[in-house]
Amino acid sequence: MGTTSFLTRARGLLRIRNQLVRECLAELLSTFVLILITLSSSAQKVTSFETKGDLFTTYLAGALAVMVGIYIAGGISGAHMNPAFSFAMCLVEQFPWWKLPIFAVVQTLGSFISAGAVYLLYYDAIWHYSNGTLTVSGPRETASIFATYPADYVSIANGFLDQVIGTGVVILGVMGIMDTRNKGVPKGMEPPIVALLILSVGCSMAANCGCPLNPARDIGPRLFTYVAGWGPEVFRWVEGRGRGG
Repeated sequence: MGTTSFLTRARGLLRIRNQLVRECLAELLSTFVLILITLSSSAQKVTSFETKGDLFTTYLAGALAVMVGIYIAGGISGAHMNPAFSFAMCLVEQFPWWKLPIFAVVQTLGSFISAGAVYLLYYDAIWHYSNGTLTVSGPRETASIFATYPADYVSIANGFLDQVIGTGVVILGVMGIMDTRNKGVPKGMEPPIVALLILSVGCSMAANCGCPLNPARDIGPRLFTYVAGWGPEVFRWVEGRGRGG
């Protein structure tokens, strides 16, 4: 009886009543989980010399991570997890413009923290694989675990177009799935359908730039690699990186 009373009081004290704070925490948590799973799958693939993962497993993990993120925050913040999606919602007047910079910062922060968590999780593996040197290019580079880099043949213009088209397809698909005037999907099944959409884009549009499709997913981890020892080269359009993508 006493324990139940204590837990009830604790829940009351910890309950957050401010809606904006609730939404920001939901975005932070959902983005954290999304990027944690996504980057971990990449780290597992790279540091195991692709013996414990390949490109398809990373695309699958990223897609399923989106599904988990939507289930975590969909009923609170809408589970945007992506500044580009928040921007699109503003354009169609389904999201207030004043919240856009707040959500973008929170999403980027969640991605940054996720990158740190993955670095700790795979710390020994990263240093073993890289032979003790954190590099952005070369056969033992590890920067691509955290952020996406273009293939050697991709120009800046082509890379920009690649991301515009890929992100546009995702946003268009999600809006079509969520549109109640459309055919729709069974209630509660939206997250796995969105995951299949993400998987399809990853399997078809990732060759050029690795298919980040999310500014926060790329900027947050890239900032982390900058401060964690990879240096300013993480912000350059690197050519001849050895492994590409």
